[in-house]
Amino acid sequence: MTLPILSPARQVAAFVVAAPVIYLVMVALGRFLKRRARVQLGVMYQLLGVALGLYIPLRLLGWDVGQIPGKNMADNPYTLRHDLAAACILLGVVFLLSLLKRYLWEFYFGEKRGMEIPKFLREIMSAVFFCVALLIVVSHIYNIHPSGVLLSSTVVVGIVGWAMQDLLGNVISGVALQLGKPFKAGDWLVIEPHHAEVIEVNWRSTRLRTNDDTYLDVPNSSIVRSTIVNLSYPSHLHAMRMRVGIDSGAPPNKVKQVLHKAALGAQGVLAQPPPKVFMVDFADSANTYEIKYWLENHAAFNEINDALRTAVWYALQRAGIAIPFPMRTVQIERKRPATYQLPAETRTLIRQKPFFECMTDPQFGQIVGAAGVCLFGKGERVVEQGADGSSMFVLLTGEAAVYVRQEGNGSDPTRVATLQPGDYFGEMSLLTGEKRSATVTANSDCEVLEIAKTNLAQVLQENSELLKSLSEMLAQRRLDNEGLLASTAEHHAMAGKKEEYARGFLQKLAWFFEL
Repeated sequence: MTLPILSPARQVAAFVVAAPVIYLVMVALGRFLKRRARVQLGVMYQLLGVALGLYIPLRLLGWDVGQIPGKNMADNPYTLRHDLAAACILLGVVFLLSLLKRYLWEFYFGEKRGMEIPKFLREIMSAVFFCVALLIVVSHIYNIHPSGVLLSSTVVVGIVGWAMQDLLGNVISGVALQLGKPFKAGDWLVIEPHHAEVIEVNWRSTRLRTNDDTYLDVPNSSIVRSTIVNLSYPSHLHAMRMRVGIDSGAPPNKVKQVLHKAALGAQGVLAQPPPKVFMVDFADSANTYEIKYWLENHAAFNEINDALRTAVWYALQRAGIAIPFPMRTVQIERKRPATYQLPAETRTLIRQKPFFECMTDPQFGQIVGAAGVCLFGKGERVVEQGADGSSMFVLLTGEAAVYVRQEGNGSDPTRVATLQPGDYFGEMSLLTGEKRSATVTANSDCEVLEIAKTNLAQVLQENSELLKSLSEMLAQRRLDNEGLLASTAEHHAMAGKKEEYARGFLQKLAWFFEL
Protein backbone atom coordinates (compact mmCIF):
# COMPACT_ATOMS: atom_id res chain seq x y z
CA MET A 1 0.00 0.00 0.00
CA THR A 2 1.23 3.51 -0.90
CA LEU A 3 -0.04 7.00 -0.15
CA PRO A 4 -1.80 9.05 -2.86
CA ILE A 5 0.60 10.65 -5.31
CA LEU A 6 2.24 13.64 -3.66
CA SER A 7 4.64 16.19 -4.97
CA PRO A 8 8.33 15.46 -4.28
CA ALA A 9 8.49 18.25 -1.72
CA ARG A 10 5.48 16.90 0.18
CA GLN A 11 6.90 13.39 0.03
CA VAL A 12 10.14 14.56 1.65
CA ALA A 13 8.18 16.54 4.26
CA ALA A 14 6.00 13.50 5.02
CA PHE A 15 9.11 11.32 5.40
CA VAL A 16 10.86 13.85 7.67
CA VAL A 17 7.79 14.07 9.92
CA ALA A 18 6.73 10.41 9.93
CA ALA A 19 10.15 8.83 10.69
CA PRO A 20 10.77 10.65 14.03
CA VAL A 21 7.13 10.23 15.07
CA ILE A 22 7.25 6.45 14.57
CA TYR A 23 10.57 6.27 16.43
CA LEU A 24 9.21 8.31 19.36
CA VAL A 25 6.09 6.14 19.54
CA MET A 26 8.33 3.06 19.76
CA VAL A 27 10.43 4.73 22.50
CA ALA A 28 7.30 5.60 24.47
CA LEU A 29 6.02 2.01 24.14
CA GLY A 30 9.39 0.68 25.28
CA ARG A 31 9.42 2.89 28.37
CA PHE A 32 5.88 1.83 29.24
CA LEU A 33 6.73 -1.86 28.96
CA LYS A 34 9.94 -1.41 30.94
CA ARG A 35 8.41 0.56 33.82
CA ARG A 36 5.00 -1.08 34.14
CA ALA A 37 5.69 -4.67 33.06
CA ARG A 38 9.48 -4.86 33.72
CA VAL A 39 10.16 -6.05 30.19
CA GLN A 40 13.91 -6.04 29.57
CA LEU A 41 14.61 -4.00 26.45
CA GLY A 42 17.99 -2.87 25.22
CA VAL A 43 19.87 -1.57 22.20
CA MET A 44 18.14 -4.01 19.86
CA TYR A 45 14.79 -2.40 20.65
CA GLN A 46 16.24 1.05 19.86
CA LEU A 47 17.46 -0.29 16.51
CA LEU A 48 13.99 -1.74 15.85
CA GLY A 49 12.50 1.72 16.41
CA VAL A 50 14.97 3.23 13.93
CA ALA A 51 14.30 0.50 11.34
CA LEU A 52 10.52 0.89 11.61
CA GLY A 53 10.84 4.69 11.51
CA LEU A 54 12.63 4.42 8.17
CA TYR A 55 10.83 1.45 6.63
CA ILE A 56 7.18 2.45 7.17
CA PRO A 57 7.47 5.88 5.44
CA LEU A 58 9.52 4.38 2.59
CA ARG A 59 6.92 1.68 2.15
CA LEU A 60 3.97 4.06 2.19
CA LEU A 61 5.68 6.55 -0.13
CA GLY A 62 6.79 3.78 -2.50
CA TRP A 63 10.44 4.88 -2.44
CA ASP A 64 13.16 2.42 -3.53
CA VAL A 65 16.29 3.95 -2.06
CA GLY A 66 19.53 2.32 -3.16
CA GLN A 67 18.72 1.69 -6.81
CA ILE A 68 21.98 1.86 -8.81
CA PRO A 69 21.68 4.51 -11.55
CA GLY A 70 21.76 3.18 -15.08
CA LYS A 71 20.44 -0.28 -14.18
CA ASN A 72 16.90 -1.46 -14.24
CA MET A 73 15.12 -3.32 -11.40
CA ALA A 74 15.71 -6.70 -13.03
CA ASP A 75 19.45 -6.23 -12.68
CA ASN A 76 19.32 -4.70 -9.20
CA PRO A 77 16.02 -5.73 -7.52
CA TYR A 78 17.09 -5.24 -3.89
CA THR A 79 17.05 -1.81 -2.35
CA LEU A 80 17.35 -0.22 1.09
CA ARG A 81 13.66 -0.91 1.61
CA HIS A 82 14.30 -4.66 1.38
CA ASP A 83 17.18 -4.40 3.85
CA LEU A 84 15.04 -2.41 6.29
CA ALA A 85 12.25 -4.98 5.98
CA ALA A 86 14.71 -7.76 6.82
CA ALA A 87 16.03 -5.76 9.79
CA CYS A 88 12.46 -5.13 11.06
CA ILE A 89 11.67 -8.85 10.95
CA LEU A 90 14.86 -9.96 12.71
CA LEU A 91 14.77 -7.18 15.33
CA GLY A 92 11.06 -7.79 15.77
CA VAL A 93 11.87 -11.38 16.74
CA VAL A 94 14.21 -10.03 19.45
CA PHE A 95 11.38 -7.83 20.74
CA LEU A 96 8.95 -10.76 20.62
CA LEU A 97 11.35 -12.95 22.62
CA SER A 98 11.61 -10.23 25.28
CA LEU A 99 7.82 -10.20 25.60
CA LEU A 100 7.74 -14.02 25.77
CA LYS A 101 10.39 -14.04 28.49
CA ARG A 102 8.45 -11.58 30.68
CA TYR A 103 4.85 -12.62 30.09
CA LEU A 104 5.19 -16.35 29.35
CA TRP A 105 8.29 -17.69 31.17
CA GLU A 106 8.43 -15.32 34.14
CA PHE A 107 4.81 -14.25 34.71
CA TYR A 108 2.67 -17.21 33.56
CA PHE A 109 4.92 -20.14 34.38
CA GLY A 110 7.06 -18.55 37.14
CA GLU A 111 4.75 -16.27 39.11
CA LYS A 112 1.33 -17.73 38.32
CA ARG A 113 2.04 -21.47 38.17
CA GLY A 114 5.25 -21.65 40.21
CA MET A 115 7.17 -23.50 37.49
CA GLU A 116 10.72 -22.80 36.34
CA ILE A 117 11.26 -23.45 32.64
CA PRO A 118 14.85 -24.61 32.00
CA LYS A 119 17.05 -22.06 30.33
CA PHE A 120 18.02 -24.68 27.76
CA LEU A 121 14.43 -25.01 26.44
CA ARG A 122 14.06 -21.24 26.24
CA GLU A 123 17.27 -21.02 24.21
CA ILE A 124 16.05 -23.77 21.87
CA MET A 125 12.75 -21.92 21.31
CA SER A 126 14.65 -18.68 20.65
CA ALA A 127 16.81 -20.45 18.09
CA VAL A 128 13.70 -21.85 16.37
CA PHE A 129 12.14 -18.36 16.17
CA PHE A 130 15.33 -16.94 14.64
CA CYS A 131 15.58 -19.75 12.12
CA VAL A 132 11.99 -19.22 11.02
CA ALA A 133 12.55 -15.46 10.75
CA LEU A 134 15.73 -16.00 8.76
CA LEU A 135 13.95 -18.34 6.34
CA ILE A 136 11.19 -15.74 5.86
CA VAL A 137 13.77 -13.03 5.15
CA VAL A 138 15.73 -15.18 2.70
CA SER A 139 12.73 -16.60 0.83
CA HIS A 140 10.22 -13.71 0.88
CA ILE A 141 12.36 -10.60 1.09
CA TYR A 142 15.30 -11.61 -1.10
CA ASN A 143 13.51 -14.36 -3.09
CA ILE A 144 16.32 -16.88 -2.47
CA HIS A 145 15.31 -20.51 -2.07
CA PRO A 146 16.96 -21.91 1.10
CA SER A 147 17.83 -25.22 -0.54
CA GLY A 148 19.92 -23.41 -3.11
CA VAL A 149 22.02 -21.88 -0.38
CA LEU A 150 22.34 -25.01 1.74
CA LEU A 151 23.05 -27.42 -1.08
CA SER A 152 25.06 -25.19 -3.39
CA SER A 153 28.28 -27.01 -2.54
CA THR A 154 28.50 -30.60 -1.38
CA VAL A 155 32.03 -29.94 -0.14
CA VAL A 156 30.85 -27.12 2.11
CA VAL A 157 28.00 -29.25 3.43
CA GLY A 158 30.40 -32.08 4.24
CA ILE A 159 32.86 -29.79 6.00
CA VAL A 160 30.13 -28.09 8.03
CA GLY A 161 28.52 -31.43 8.94
CA TRP A 162 31.84 -32.88 10.06
CA ALA A 163 32.70 -29.77 12.09
CA MET A 164 29.29 -29.64 13.80
CA GLN A 165 28.87 -33.32 14.65
CA ASP A 166 30.04 -32.83 18.26
CA LEU A 167 27.97 -29.68 18.62
CA LEU A 168 24.84 -31.36 17.27
CA GLY A 169 25.50 -34.38 19.47
CA ASN A 170 25.67 -32.14 22.55
CA VAL A 171 22.48 -30.29 21.54
CA ILE A 172 20.56 -33.54 20.96
CA SER A 173 21.90 -34.92 24.26
CA GLY A 174 20.81 -31.71 25.99
CA VAL A 175 17.29 -32.16 24.63
CA ALA A 176 17.30 -35.77 25.92
CA LEU A 177 18.42 -34.61 29.37
CA GLN A 178 15.65 -31.99 29.49
CA LEU A 179 12.99 -34.48 28.43
CA GLY A 180 14.18 -37.31 30.67
CA LYS A 181 15.04 -35.01 33.62
CA PRO A 182 17.51 -37.36 35.36
CA PHE A 183 18.70 -34.36 37.39
CA LYS A 184 17.99 -30.67 37.92
CA ALA A 185 19.80 -27.62 39.22
CA GLY A 186 20.78 -28.15 42.86
CA ASP A 187 21.13 -31.94 42.63
CA TRP A 188 24.41 -33.63 43.62
CA LEU A 189 25.89 -36.07 41.10
CA VAL A 190 28.80 -38.49 41.19
CA ILE A 191 31.05 -37.57 38.25
CA GLU A 192 34.16 -39.66 38.78
CA PRO A 193 36.31 -38.76 40.55
CA HIS A 194 34.19 -35.82 41.74
CA HIS A 195 31.03 -35.24 43.73
CA ALA A 196 29.50 -32.16 42.13
CA GLU A 197 26.35 -30.01 42.34
CA VAL A 198 24.39 -29.17 39.17
CA ILE A 199 24.47 -25.43 38.49
CA GLU A 200 22.99 -25.19 34.98
CA VAL A 201 22.06 -27.33 31.99
CA ASN A 202 22.46 -25.36 28.76
CA TRP A 203 22.26 -26.27 25.07
CA ARG A 204 25.85 -27.57 24.87
CA SER A 205 26.99 -28.68 28.32
CA THR A 206 26.13 -29.18 31.98
CA ARG A 207 27.86 -26.92 34.47
CA LEU A 208 28.77 -28.42 37.84
CA ARG A 209 30.42 -27.24 41.07
CA THR A 210 32.41 -29.55 43.35
CA ASN A 211 32.78 -29.44 47.15
CA ASP A 212 35.93 -27.39 46.61
CA ASP A 213 33.99 -24.70 44.64
CA THR A 214 35.68 -25.88 41.44
CA TYR A 215 33.51 -25.53 38.33
CA LEU A 216 33.23 -28.32 35.77
CA ASP A 217 31.84 -27.88 32.26
CA VAL A 218 30.90 -31.36 31.03
CA PRO A 219 29.57 -31.83 27.44
CA ASN A 220 26.03 -33.18 27.42
CA SER A 221 27.00 -36.05 25.13
CA SER A 222 29.55 -37.27 27.73
CA ILE A 223 26.94 -37.26 30.49
CA VAL A 224 24.39 -39.12 28.36
CA ARG A 225 26.93 -41.86 27.56
CA SER A 226 27.82 -42.41 31.24
CA THR A 227 25.84 -43.75 34.20
CA ILE A 228 24.19 -40.87 36.04
CA VAL A 229 24.42 -41.24 39.83
CA ASN A 230 22.05 -38.69 41.39
CA LEU A 231 22.54 -38.37 45.16
CA SER A 232 19.57 -35.96 45.51
CA TYR A 233 16.83 -38.06 43.88
CA PRO A 234 14.14 -38.78 44.93
CA SER A 235 15.14 -36.76 48.05
CA HIS A 236 18.29 -35.20 49.48
CA LEU A 237 18.44 -37.99 52.09
CA HIS A 238 21.02 -40.54 50.92
CA ALA A 239 23.54 -43.01 52.31
CA MET A 240 27.32 -43.05 51.93
CA ARG A 241 29.81 -45.75 52.90
CA MET A 242 33.21 -45.67 54.55
CA ARG A 243 35.60 -48.63 54.96
CA VAL A 244 38.13 -49.18 57.72
CA GLY A 245 40.62 -52.01 58.35
CA ILE A 246 40.58 -53.51 61.87
CA ASP A 247 42.94 -55.88 63.63
CA SER A 248 41.87 -59.44 62.73
CA GLY A 249 42.18 -60.47 66.38
CA ALA A 250 39.37 -58.14 67.48
CA PRO A 251 35.95 -59.84 67.93
CA PRO A 252 33.67 -58.76 65.03
CA ASN A 253 30.62 -58.11 67.21
CA LYS A 254 32.63 -55.85 69.52
CA VAL A 255 34.09 -53.99 66.53
CA LYS A 256 30.62 -53.47 65.04
CA GLN A 257 29.31 -52.12 68.34
CA VAL A 258 32.21 -49.66 68.69
CA LEU A 259 31.93 -48.44 65.07
CA HIS A 260 28.15 -48.07 65.32
CA LYS A 261 28.43 -45.95 68.46
CA ALA A 262 31.16 -43.82 66.88
CA ALA A 263 29.02 -43.21 63.78
CA LEU A 264 26.06 -42.12 65.89
CA GLY A 265 28.22 -39.58 67.69
CA ALA A 266 29.83 -38.07 64.57
CA GLN A 267 28.56 -34.59 63.75
CA GLY A 268 26.43 -34.52 60.60
CA VAL A 269 25.60 -38.24 60.59
CA LEU A 270 21.84 -38.73 60.94
CA ALA A 271 20.45 -40.84 63.77
CA GLN A 272 17.48 -41.83 61.59
CA PRO A 273 17.89 -43.92 59.51
CA PRO A 274 20.50 -45.38 61.89
CA PRO A 275 24.03 -46.20 60.70
CA LYS A 276 24.86 -49.82 59.90
CA VAL A 277 28.17 -51.68 60.11
CA PHE A 278 29.10 -54.66 57.92
CA MET A 279 32.11 -56.94 57.88
CA VAL A 280 32.93 -57.11 54.17
CA ASP A 281 36.33 -58.77 53.74
CA PHE A 282 39.17 -60.76 55.28
CA ALA A 283 42.13 -58.78 53.95
CA ASP A 284 45.83 -59.66 54.16
CA SER A 285 46.62 -57.55 57.20
CA ALA A 286 43.19 -56.68 58.59
CA ASN A 287 39.49 -57.41 58.55
CA THR A 288 37.62 -54.80 56.52
CA TYR A 289 34.46 -53.23 57.92
CA GLU A 290 32.09 -50.90 56.11
CA ILE A 291 30.05 -48.16 57.81
CA LYS A 292 26.86 -47.16 56.02
CA TYR A 293 25.68 -43.76 57.24
CA TRP A 294 23.03 -41.27 56.14
CA LEU A 295 23.22 -37.53 55.46
CA GLU A 296 21.01 -34.84 53.94
CA ASN A 297 23.37 -32.02 52.96
CA HIS A 298 25.97 -33.42 50.57
CA ALA A 299 27.68 -30.03 50.43
CA ALA A 300 29.05 -30.91 53.90
CA PHE A 301 30.24 -34.37 52.81
CA ASN A 302 33.92 -33.62 53.39
CA GLU A 303 33.27 -32.29 56.90
CA ILE A 304 30.95 -35.19 57.80
CA ASN A 305 33.41 -37.76 56.47
CA ASP A 306 36.18 -36.15 58.50
CA ALA A 307 34.04 -36.13 61.66
CA LEU A 308 33.19 -39.82 61.18
CA ARG A 309 36.81 -40.89 60.65
CA THR A 310 37.90 -38.85 63.68
CA ALA A 311 35.18 -40.37 65.88
CA VAL A 312 36.12 -43.89 64.69
CA TRP A 313 39.79 -43.36 65.57
CA TYR A 314 39.04 -42.16 69.09
CA ALA A 315 36.47 -44.90 69.68
CA LEU A 316 38.88 -47.63 68.58
CA GLN A 317 41.64 -46.21 70.77
CA ARG A 318 39.39 -46.24 73.84
CA ALA A 319 38.25 -49.78 73.10
CA GLY A 320 41.81 -51.00 72.71
CA ILE A 321 41.21 -52.06 69.09
CA ALA A 322 44.07 -51.45 66.68
CA ILE A 323 44.03 -50.25 63.09
CA PRO A 324 46.86 -52.49 61.85
CA PHE A 325 49.77 -51.45 59.69
CA PRO A 326 50.32 -53.18 56.33
CA MET A 327 52.08 -56.51 56.69
CA ARG A 328 55.13 -55.23 54.80
CA THR A 329 55.73 -52.56 57.46
CA VAL A 330 57.99 -53.37 60.39
CA GLN A 331 56.14 -52.32 63.53
CA ILE A 332 57.91 -51.93 66.86
CA GLU A 333 55.59 -51.44 69.84
CA ARG A 334 56.57 -50.48 73.36
CA LYS A 335 53.99 -51.66 75.82
CA ARG A 336 52.66 -49.21 78.39
CA PRO A 337 53.39 -50.15 82.01
CA ALA A 338 50.66 -52.14 83.74
CA THR A 339 49.92 -49.21 86.06
CA TYR A 340 49.45 -45.65 84.84
CA GLN A 341 51.80 -43.16 86.48
CA LEU A 342 50.17 -39.77 87.00
CA PRO A 343 52.40 -36.70 86.71
CA ALA A 344 53.23 -35.30 90.13
CA GLU A 345 51.28 -32.04 89.61
CA THR A 346 48.19 -33.86 88.39
CA ARG A 347 48.43 -36.38 91.22
CA THR A 348 48.55 -33.60 93.81
CA LEU A 349 45.61 -31.79 92.18
CA ILE A 350 43.42 -34.89 92.14
CA ARG A 351 44.41 -35.97 95.65
CA GLN A 352 42.81 -32.81 97.07
CA LYS A 353 39.37 -33.52 95.56
CA PRO A 354 36.60 -34.62 97.99
CA PHE A 355 36.24 -38.05 96.41
CA PHE A 356 39.90 -38.94 97.01
CA GLU A 357 40.46 -37.08 100.30
CA CYS A 358 38.86 -39.90 102.28
CA MET A 359 41.35 -42.45 100.90
CA THR A 360 44.75 -43.36 102.24
CA ASP A 361 47.78 -42.93 100.01
CA PRO A 362 48.05 -46.67 99.27
CA GLN A 363 44.33 -46.84 98.41
CA PHE A 364 44.61 -43.78 96.16
CA GLY A 365 47.67 -45.22 94.43
CA GLN A 366 45.98 -48.60 93.91
CA ILE A 367 42.81 -47.14 92.42
CA VAL A 368 44.58 -44.64 90.14
CA GLY A 369 47.18 -47.18 89.09
CA ALA A 370 44.51 -49.66 87.94
CA ALA A 371 42.48 -47.02 86.09
CA GLY A 372 42.58 -46.67 82.32
CA VAL A 373 43.28 -43.56 80.25
CA CYS A 374 40.86 -42.70 77.44
CA LEU A 375 41.09 -40.12 74.66
CA PHE A 376 38.05 -38.15 73.48
CA GLY A 377 38.08 -35.85 70.46
CA LYS A 378 36.55 -32.38 70.37
CA GLY A 379 32.76 -32.61 70.20
CA GLU A 380 32.54 -36.23 71.40
CA ARG A 381 30.29 -37.18 74.28
CA VAL A 382 32.15 -38.72 77.20
CA VAL A 383 28.92 -39.70 78.97
CA GLU A 384 25.29 -39.17 77.99
CA GLN A 385 22.39 -38.34 80.28
CA GLY A 386 20.17 -41.35 80.94
CA ALA A 387 22.75 -43.92 79.83
CA ASP A 388 23.82 -46.83 82.04
CA GLY A 389 27.24 -46.60 83.63
CA SER A 390 29.43 -48.13 86.32
CA SER A 391 32.53 -45.95 86.18
CA MET A 392 33.65 -42.41 86.94
CA PHE A 393 36.03 -40.11 85.08
CA VAL A 394 38.74 -37.65 86.06
CA LEU A 395 39.64 -34.99 83.51
CA LEU A 396 43.44 -34.98 83.02
CA THR A 397 43.84 -32.61 80.06
CA GLY A 398 41.52 -30.44 77.97
CA GLU A 399 38.15 -28.92 78.77
CA ALA A 400 34.64 -30.39 78.89
CA ALA A 401 31.11 -29.02 79.29
CA VAL A 402 28.26 -30.43 81.38
CA TYR A 403 24.72 -30.33 79.95
CA VAL A 404 21.44 -31.25 81.66
CA ARG A 405 18.12 -31.83 79.90
CA GLN A 406 14.99 -31.33 82.01
CA GLU A 407 12.57 -34.27 81.99
CA GLY A 408 9.56 -33.70 79.75
CA ASN A 409 11.23 -30.66 78.17
CA GLY A 410 11.81 -30.98 74.45
CA SER A 411 14.16 -27.98 74.30
CA ASP A 412 17.91 -28.18 73.97
CA PRO A 413 19.89 -29.22 77.06
CA THR A 414 21.18 -26.47 79.36
CA ARG A 415 24.89 -26.00 79.94
CA VAL A 416 25.41 -26.02 83.70
CA ALA A 417 29.18 -26.30 84.22
CA THR A 418 32.60 -26.36 82.59
CA LEU A 419 35.15 -28.94 83.70
CA GLN A 420 38.88 -28.29 83.94
CA PRO A 421 41.81 -30.67 84.55
CA GLY A 422 41.43 -32.33 87.94
CA ASP A 423 37.60 -32.23 87.96
CA TYR A 424 35.74 -35.54 88.15
CA PHE A 425 32.25 -36.69 87.21
CA GLY A 426 30.14 -39.86 87.10
CA GLU A 427 30.85 -40.89 90.70
CA MET A 428 27.16 -41.65 91.42
CA SER A 429 27.11 -44.23 88.61
CA LEU A 430 30.34 -45.74 89.92
CA LEU A 431 29.16 -46.03 93.53
CA THR A 432 25.44 -46.81 93.13
CA GLY A 433 24.90 -47.89 89.52
CA GLU A 434 22.49 -45.01 88.86
CA LYS A 435 22.03 -43.79 85.28
CA ARG A 436 24.07 -40.83 84.13
CA SER A 437 22.49 -37.61 85.39
CA ALA A 438 24.11 -35.31 82.81
CA THR A 439 25.82 -35.24 79.45
CA VAL A 440 29.51 -34.35 79.35
CA THR A 441 30.92 -33.22 75.98
CA ALA A 442 34.57 -32.58 75.16
CA ASN A 443 35.17 -28.92 74.25
CA SER A 444 38.66 -29.88 73.06
CA ASP A 445 40.67 -33.05 72.75
CA CYS A 446 40.52 -34.54 76.24
CA GLU A 447 42.44 -37.17 78.16
CA VAL A 448 40.41 -38.71 80.98
CA LEU A 449 41.14 -41.26 83.69
CA GLU A 450 38.36 -43.87 83.90
CA ILE A 451 37.91 -45.62 87.25
CA ALA A 452 35.81 -48.74 86.80
CA LYS A 453 33.68 -50.54 89.37
CA THR A 454 36.06 -53.50 89.42
CA ASN A 455 38.98 -51.18 90.36
CA LEU A 456 37.14 -49.76 93.36
CA ALA A 457 35.52 -53.03 94.45
CA GLN A 458 38.84 -54.65 95.27
CA VAL A 459 39.82 -51.74 97.52
CA LEU A 460 36.42 -51.67 99.27
CA GLN A 461 36.57 -55.37 100.04
CA GLU A 462 39.87 -54.83 101.82
CA ASN A 463 38.75 -51.74 103.79
CA SER A 464 35.17 -51.32 105.02
CA GLU A 465 35.99 -47.93 106.55
CA LEU A 466 36.42 -46.49 103.08
CA LEU A 467 32.85 -47.56 102.29
CA LYS A 468 31.60 -45.51 105.22
CA SER A 469 33.71 -42.49 104.25
CA LEU A 470 32.38 -42.54 100.69
CA SER A 471 28.80 -42.74 102.02
CA GLU A 472 29.38 -39.65 104.17
CA MET A 473 30.93 -37.83 101.21
CA LEU A 474 27.88 -38.54 99.03
CA ALA A 475 25.56 -37.46 101.84
CA GLN A 476 27.44 -34.18 102.19
CA ARG A 477 27.19 -33.54 98.44
CA ARG A 478 23.44 -34.16 98.52
CA LEU A 479 23.08 -31.68 101.36
CA ASP A 480 25.07 -29.13 99.39
CA ASN A 481 22.86 -29.65 96.36
CA GLU A 482 19.69 -29.21 98.42
CA GLY A 483 21.00 -25.98 99.93
CA LEU A 484 20.48 -27.03 103.53
CA LEU A 485 23.81 -25.57 104.64
CA ALA A 486 22.61 -22.10 103.66
CA SER A 487 19.30 -22.39 105.54
CA THR A 488 18.47 -21.43 109.11
CA ALA A 489 17.91 -25.02 110.19
CA GLU A 490 19.34 -26.15 113.51
CA HIS A 491 22.73 -27.77 113.48
CA HIS A 492 21.39 -30.97 115.00
CA ALA A 493 18.70 -31.14 112.33
CA MET A 494 21.31 -30.93 109.56
CA ALA A 495 23.43 -33.52 111.30
CA GLY A 496 20.45 -35.85 111.51
CA LYS A 497 19.67 -35.35 107.82
CA LYS A 498 23.27 -36.05 106.87
CA GLU A 499 23.28 -39.19 108.99
CA GLU A 500 20.08 -40.36 107.31
CA TYR A 501 21.51 -39.79 103.85
CA ALA A 502 24.74 -41.52 104.82
CA ARG A 503 22.89 -44.63 106.00
CA GLY A 504 20.95 -44.76 102.75
CA PHE A 505 24.07 -44.43 100.62
CA LEU A 506 25.89 -47.00 102.76
CA GLN A 507 23.16 -49.52 102.05
CA LYS A 508 23.25 -48.74 98.31
CA LEU A 509 27.02 -49.06 98.13
CA ALA A 510 27.03 -52.31 100.10
CA TRP A 511 24.37 -53.76 97.82
CA PHE A 512 25.96 -52.54 94.60
CA PHE A 513 29.43 -53.83 95.48
CA GLU A 514 28.01 -57.01 97.06
CA LEU A 515 29.70 -56.37 100.40
